[in-house]
Amino acid sequence: MAFGYLIVAVLAAAVAVFALQNSGPTSVRFLMWTVESVPVAGVALASLAVGLVVAALPLWMRVWRWHSRARSAEARAAMLEKNLVERDQALLRHGQPSENPPPSTAGG
Repeated sequence: MAFGYLIVAVLAAAVAVFALQNSGPTSVRFLMWTVESVPVAGVALASLAVGLVVAALPLWMRVWRWHSRARSAEARAAMLEKNLVERDQALLRHGQPSENPPPSTAGG
């Protein structure tokens, strides 16, 4: 865990150095939209943020789908366990064994 924090700290320091060294203004044009005097670091960091979001969306959707399937499987398992307990109780009330009868020792 400490190694992960070290990696995050190094990356944060790199981003801070990048932002300090690239503070010169630039203009940004996208389709019909134009913004003047935006720092280069701001453009790069905004692009990084958008890229992270775009990359994270499919991953988040996959994780959400797996969580949904897991919840469905857990609900189905709980239902099947409940049905099994009810069946065993019903069979015991009627005097029938719930599994294979024990082998008889007579006539062997």
